[in-house]
Amino acid sequence: MRSDTMTDPAPHLDDYRLIGGAGDRAAAAGLVNGDWYKCAVPRPLMKQLMQRDDAHAIRDTALWFALVIGAGALMAWAWGTGWFVPAFFLYATLYCGPADSRWHEAGHGTCFKTRWMSEALYQVACFMVLRRPTRWRWSHARHHTDTLVVGRDPEIAAPVPTDLLTMALNCFAAKNAPTEYARIIANAFGRLDEAEKTFVPEMEWPKMVREARIWVAIYAAVIGLAVVAQSWLPLFYIGLPSMAGAWLYNFFGLTQHAGLPENVLDHRRNCRTVKMNPVFRFLYWNMNYHVEHHMFPMVPYHALPKLHDAIQADCPPAYSGTAEAYREILPALWRQRREPAWHIVRPVPARAV
Repeated sequence: MRSDTMTDPAPHLDDYRLIGGAGDRAAAAGLVNGDWYKCAVPRPLMKQLMQRDDAHAIRDTALWFALVIGAGALMAWAWGTGWFVPAFFLYATLYCGPADSRWHEAGHGTCFKTRWMSEALYQVACFMVLRRPTRWRWSHARHHTDTLVVGRDPEIAAPVPTDLLTMALNCFAAKNAPTEYARIIANAFGRLDEAEKTFVPEMEWPKMVREARIWVAIYAAVIGLAVVAQSWLPLFYIGLPSMAGAWLYNFFGLTQHAGLPENVLDHRRNCRTVKMNPVFRFLYWNMNYHVEHHMFPMVPYHALPKLHDAIQADCPPAYSGTAEAYREILPALWRQRREPAWHIVRPVPARAV
């Protein structure tokens, strides 16, 4: 079901700025730190769903790294042959794509019961997917507090009116990655972005600087190795995969919120749950259950299917797969080029409104 009304004023890309954007208007409208709708879940069941353990994440993380290492070995074997391009594409996809959901879940601290395991995975996955750890920890906290609230949420992936060129370039991080590399270098020299200061507490700023310096040292070592070895191969293992593999997390990520309404305090309206096959669910770590995750972010990834079963009667029907989701998303993004105030309306159960 889609909206054919445009009662809200059309947004502008400047509205999304965290400084000088629409944040003050959102606060005046009661959207900042708002009272979000939550489906009713019996307390005993919720307590069960929130139980953390190490076994699920150790198994899944070991399998993921085994796949990355295997693809890396294949890439080394293919170096200098016509098979190198597909081998590198496979390696980059496995290296970068799943890292996006891993940093995300580890940042919530729910994937492992043992805290240092979550932190270790968080740091490694952030490096692989090119997300500065401290910056994105606080960015994501704001994203959950003010999901799709214009002028507040720093993680709106599809602002309107739709910028199709930017979205196309970022399929392989061609626009995001150079910007991020520049900010890493700036952080390493102690300079921080003013917009990022609005959601990263001042006490965390020195941590951003330390992390950036470690990253710069790693990149310098990889470049140095490439120079000494007189080979580009080291850069195909670290650095370039963070761009070439970005297509997968963008493919998954657009299903989360694209085309859905902004400035609403109901995750059933601005998030999608998409049924995915077991391979996609493994690569995406069940983040396809996105309504459930946003409504109850402290439920571990492996329990989200059970949470879905518990609340599905109070939610719009889940999409049957990524194909169905994209049949809605692509026309919506195209229409929002010209009609930025238009959005998709999800069929929220009438008895629950």
